[in-house]
Amino acid sequence: MVPTMGNLHEGHLRLVDAAGEHNTSASVVVSIFVNPTQFGPNEDFERYPRTLAQDVERLRSRGCDAVWAPTVDIMYPFPAEGRIGVTAPAELADGLCAGDRPGHFDGVVSVVLRLFSQVLPHAAFFGEKDYQQLQIIRRLASDLSLMTTIHAVETVRESDGLAMSSRNQYLSAAERETAAGLYRVLQEQASTALHASSAGTLLRLQRSGIEQLQTLGFEPEYFEFRHAGNLARLPDPDSVHSGPIDPTALRLLAAARLGSTRLIDNVALVRQK
Repeated sequence: MVPTMGNLHEGHLRLVDAAGEHNTSASVVVSIFVNPTQFGPNEDFERYPRTLAQDVERLRSRGCDAVWAPTVDIMYPFPAEGRIGVTAPAELADGLCAGDRPGHFDGVVSVVLRLFSQVLPHAAFFGEKDYQQLQIIRRLASDLSLMTTIHAVETVRESDGLAMSSRNQYLSAAERETAAGLYRVLQEQASTALHASSAGTLLRLQRSGIEQLQTLGFEPEYFEFRHAGNLARLPDPDSVHSGPIDPTALRLLAAARLGSTRLIDNVALVRQK
């Protein structure tokens, strides 16, 4: 299964490819549902592009066997006060994309659990671009003993490095030129961080990354090193427990706005062989 909100681009289609390659004898199901419970009151739920007919045509040539496109009434048959709720764990929903979006990841885990219950997939595929979401869904499957294995697929990028996203179409021509700078700054700071071993140095690199993005014209929401597995924050550099840090155990994550468009991205810290 590949859960999506539709308006499919090559990044989504690579997930479909990965699902088909995982087990050639299994069926591949793509769900298309714009989930209202993960959008905040001032976010773009109403204007989020809905292109179901176009999406289905794209999926025909990529080995997709079925599309599950439920309505809101099917997904949420009871009003909010009558629903069974699921909440994202606080340790994984600590800041980052949850910081200015209260309840966002509660909406994500609720819809993913409902989709898994409806489709009953043995494997599900998610992109690494939404890295915090990926870690939360991994925890969902593990904590609730779901019979679905979660697979991660590397972020698919445009030729200039910009992570593919349905929201990229909101960018003006000038903003689109600037947008690739987010990935460049992530790469530069991640490369420098590989030579760091203390929380203090890494915190300075975070501040430097934010300043670089601001110079380019972004409005950064966050630019943070987190533990790649549990998304733990960097320790307080003044703490007695703040010892040496292995930078390869970290992930560098960022979110920033260009005009009205919110972009997210992240990179692993990997030493070149």
